[in-house]
Order: sequence, then C-alpha cells, then structure tokens
Amino acid sequence: MKEKEILAVLRLQKTKLIGDILVKKLIATVGSAEQVFAEKKHVLQKIHGIGSLAIEYLHDESTLRIAEKELNYINNNNIRYRYFLDEDYPLNLRHCIDAPILLFEDGNIQLSQQKIISIVGTRNMTNYGRDFCEKLIEDLSPYNPIIVSGFAYGVDICAHKSALKNNLQTIAVLAHGLEKVYPRSHKKYIHQLNKNGGFFTEFFHDDEPLREHFLKRNRIVAGLSEATIIIQSAEKGGSLVTADIANSYNREVLAVPGKTNDLMSKGCNQLIKNNRAHLLESSEDIVQLLNWGAPKEAKPIQKSLFVELTSVEQKIYDYLKENNQQLLDVIALETGIPTYQLASELLQMELKGVIKPLPGKLFELR
Repeated sequence: MKEKEILAVLRLQKTKLIGDILVKKLIATVGSAEQVFAEKKHVLQKIHGIGSLAIEYLHDESTLRIAEKELNYINNNNIRYRYFLDEDYPLNLRHCIDAPILLFEDGNIQLSQQKIISIVGTRNMTNYGRDFCEKLIEDLSPYNPIIVSGFAYGVDICAHKSALKNNLQTIAVLAHGLEKVYPRSHKKYIHQLNKNGGFFTEFFHDDEPLREHFLKRNRIVAGLSEATIIIQSAEKGGSLVTADIANSYNREVLAVPGKTNDLMSKGCNQLIKNNRAHLLESSEDIVQLLNWGAPKEAKPIQKSLFVELTSVEQKIYDYLKENNQQLLDVIALETGIPTYQLASELLQMELKGVIKPLPGKLFELR
C-alpha cells in the first residue's frame, strides 16, 4: 500500500464518529481512503450513514498528526499489518461487517490453515475448566487447528499455553497496542507465542488496555474463527459477549456444561439452555459439528516419556518428584534457584509437558 494511502487509513481509524462499517462504505464509494479526505462535502453528504458532524471530524488536523506518528512507528519498527482489502486479510474476519479495516501483527502467523477455533472463558477458571481445556486441545491436536484467544487470565492463557504444548499455532488478540503488555505477568509468554503464532490488534502501538477496548477485541476473537468455545463463564462476563457476537456472525458456538450450583458454569449452562450454544462434552463434538473429518496426519497425543531437560530443570524435577506439590517460593528456597529464574524454568518445563501449575503458585509433576 502506498504511504499516502496507509496514512489516510490510519487517520480514518482515529476519526470520531467514523467506525469500521462507515469507513468501508466511504472507501467503496469514493475509491480510496486518501480520496475520502479529498472528496467534496456535498459528495460525502450523499453517503448513507454519515452526518455533517462526522464530515467535520474528517478534517480535524489532530488525527493527521496522530496518524503520522503511528506511520513513523510502523516504518521504524517494520510493523506488519493486514488491510481489509488485501488478500492476506483473515478470510473469516473479512466476512464480518464490522471487522477492523486494519490489523497490526506481531509474530509468525500463518493463516493458510483454515481450521480456526476461538477458546474463551472466565478469568477465574477452576481445576475442572483447566483440565477440560488442556484435554480438549490435546485431543484436537491431530487436526492441527489454530487456537485463538484473548491473552487474558484464566481460560485465555490456558488455551494459548495448551496450544503451544501441543505444537499448535495460537493467536492472541490484544485490547491494546503492541508496545503494551496486559496483564504484565503474561510478558513471559510473548516469545513462545511469537515463535508459533503471534498477536493481532487493531489498536495503535501506544494505546492503553481500556475497558471499551476489550469489548472491541471480542469481535475479532469471534470473527477470526469458525467456532467459538466457552469453557467456563459466570452469569455475566466478556466471554458471553463473545458468544453473542459469534452468534450474530452466524458462527458456531459451543459451551462446556457444569454443575447447576457452580458459579463459573452458570453462563455456559444458560447458553446451552437458551439454544445459543451447542453442548460440548469432548473434542468429537467439535469435529462433527465443523465437519473436519479424519485428520490428514494424526499427531501422537501421548507425550514422550523421555523429555530432554537442562541441568537446572532436572534439579527442579528431582525436587518435585521427592516433595510432590510445592509452592514456587518453597521450591526456590529449597533448590537455591532465584525466584526470577525459577519462574522462567517452570514455564519451560510446563511447555515441555513435565510439570503442571496449580492455583496459589503451586506446582507438581505431570
């Protein structure tokens, strides 16, 4: 894309009262983003959905300065982006009327594989939810799907980590710019995600994780995939919003049932009860619903019994083998490994399928 055109696209993203749907209508009518700013007012006024105030905002010079700053960042940092009119724009998302006009990208995302599912749920995931999520992704791994989620606490990060553990590509959709990390404790996962997947965001590099950004982020999570899976959810929550959006896109929604008195299953149970989601009991439900058929080349699901460990990892392994479940701080104290280093080592062992994290900073061998 020519520099003047991408500058105009960036400027449109920051223009008040001009959302993604209207931007697409404007570009389709006048021919390009650059022409939107050059077009005469009386021509723009004939376009359905645009008001006189929105036209005035188009000529707000402050948006030009913001766009120029973002373009400098893109050029100076070799930031990749996908424009909604380009061939590399995600196919599933292209079919969503309110999809973002521009997606910024980090990592190594390969979208030639069209088996894409989104997995979302509560931040307060229980052991039941964690075990189901891990088992589900492990059982789906022979089909080599791309796992999409929102990089949040709970179900989101569990889905990302389980995908990495099973050598599946995973995409995290952010509610902020690429220069920000939220939650900050998930910074340690960025490198692994970038190696086997990566990040999408519609927000400028320094945009903060504001509340309204998470709601906008949810439509991308739902739009990227052919099905959205809700692992656990309270009676109200962001994952239920994502389910509603997926339904509005005529995408499949599946929910994991739970006990009637379980607060973290009330949302899923209601989705199923009100016919807004299919009942999800196992990976086979997804395979049949999406008509995936037999995997072309089944991956061995059983993990190798002989995992190569570094000397430090072996020390941690031997300690946990002798002491069963232990707190991170206790492991650090007993093994003499600094806490900051131990957290990184435990993450690598988790990705190798050697250890399992538990609530309260507890760890045990698998």
